[in-house]
Amino acid sequence: MLLGHGSTQNADSAAPAFQHAAGLRRRQIFRDVREAFWKQEPHIKKVLPELTTPRIFILPLFISEGYFSTEIIPRELGLVPGETVRAGQGPAVTYCQPVGTHDRMTAVLVARARGVVARFPFPRAPKPAETTLYIAGHGTGLNENSRKAIERQVGLIRALKEFAAVHAVFMEEPPRIAQCYELAHTRNIVVVPFFISDGLHAQEDIPVLLGEPERLVRERLAAGQPTWHNPTERHDKLLWYAPAVGTAPEMADVILDRVLESVARNQS
Repeated sequence: MLLGHGSTQNADSAAPAFQHAAGLRRRQIFRDVREAFWKQEPHIKKVLPELTTPRIFILPLFISEGYFSTEIIPRELGLVPGETVRAGQGPAVTYCQPVGTHDRMTAVLVARARGVVARFPFPRAPKPAETTLYIAGHGTGLNENSRKAIERQVGLIRALKEFAAVHAVFMEEPPRIAQCYELAHTRNIVVVPFFISDGLHAQEDIPVLLGEPERLVRERLAAGQPTWHNPTERHDKLLWYAPAVGTAPEMADVILDRVLESVARNQS
């Protein structure tokens, strides 16, 4: 079961769960692959009782081991704090680690950054060494672990020494997304939203924080257009804005790895 957060305000929020569930069904690895959500239908509380296989793996399509993925959802699933397996009558339910903390996410983030510049090489595609890379996250005061996954990836990408600089920026914590222009010492900037979906935050909130007029963003969204034009020149910088990481095709392998890790952990 691929468990997404979901949204009642933006239909694109559910797209990664449906995308990767369909891809995994085509591989025919599992008897069944289902989508479920926390904030929309099909809701996990309805889907879970319908499953009849002896073993169920619930894979949270979340970025961090934060408030929802480590506290709210496990509690609703009836898991003992600190435990990942619910046994007893009925199927054995295993709650996997979120996808966003997997080591493969480093390659996914870098591919997103390279890809958006290669797709929109205007006036020319800058070299990574001429570019400041920002990994944009939500941030929250509810759980200090929320930003750890992002900061960890920033450290791993910095170690590659591919970009001129790599920074984490957040919607609700400092350093803020709007500060990316003043923090960058290069003319070229790439912002990769470390979000699962191109939903409300990635399509609307972050473009506005980066300086796009809210009215224009909403008009583009209503017309089915991209809410950010790549690259956009602002504050004497050229800024490329990438799609969210969750829709990257490589995410299907991250999901499989998380399930296999859970199997190995339960057998040890």
